[in-house]
Amino acid sequence: MRHAPIRASRASVQTRHDNDCSILLKVMKYVTLASMKHIIEQYPSGTVSASKLPDWLLAHGLGAVNTEEAAHLMGVPPHYVRQKLAAQRKRGAVISPARGLWVPVAAERRLWGAPEPMAYLDAMMEHLGAGYCVGWLSAAALHGASHHAAQVFQVATNKPVANRIVGRAQLQFFTREKLHRLSKKRKTVLAGSASVATIDTTMLMVADDIALAGGLDNAANVVIELAEADAFRIEDVVHSASCFSVTAARRLGWLLEEFTNCDGLDDLAAYCAQRDSSISMLFPGAERRGPISKRWQLMINRKVDPDL
Repeated sequence: MRHAPIRASRASVQTRHDNDCSILLKVMKYVTLASMKHIIEQYPSGTVSASKLPDWLLAHGLGAVNTEEAAHLMGVPPHYVRQKLAAQRKRGAVISPARGLWVPVAAERRLWGAPEPMAYLDAMMEHLGAGYCVGWLSAAALHGASHHAAQVFQVATNKPVANRIVGRAQLQFFTREKLHRLSKKRKTVLAGSASVATIDTTMLMVADDIALAGGLDNAANVVIELAEADAFRIEDVVHSASCFSVTAARRLGWLLEEFTNCDGLDDLAAYCAQRDSSISMLFPGAERRGPISKRWQLMINRKVDPDL
């Protein structure tokens, strides 16, 4: 049964547009590690004491420093940095989300135990030498689909990275072999800037990993919301589909056709038919029984009940 999507009012769309514009006009608070090193080298050794380092970094727009840079600024050997910053860590003024990386915490975020992940993720992943992009429900929320936001911050990486809890945020990392091919873009929010999966990639991620999407019903919610975004284009989905399983493309196509007014799905259906002639299951793990959508070569083995 086809359901028409719930469309946002012009006023709400304009409000979202105005908010996005205001965010984009904000001056970036943080700089890359490469720029940071150049900036720090301009200051003599011993520029700032350990007790003042977190506030000094924030005042100079530096979102993170490594151990060697912190040692230079404080004028101490690198192996003394952890000891020197122990008091600042105890009072929540600085955190270490990865060994050898130090992130200052603004006063208003100290009750949360850390800045938002978008504030330090870029620096942390560069420090760890890992490629990444924010994905799944976390990317969906950044694109405006936050009806059921993730309780964890989900990140795709090109090499194994251990999950971690930073303040109140739970960061989960999932290795994806084709990360370099995934469509992604820089996304800027008030906290900072990071690499985020594009809308088409986010949709395919959600369709491919139902468990990470919070279940099939919530995956449908995300698809419905993202399909209403101004930046959504079905041709982008067709272009990005080769980076995912054919099952992901089939699920996404069926969900778009069933629950949205998306046009131009013929190309996606044709692409799916060319990839593989086998039948995929709408819901992984459920019994292999139910009607088959010939257009999508998909067995509808579970009812989908989005709440949008």
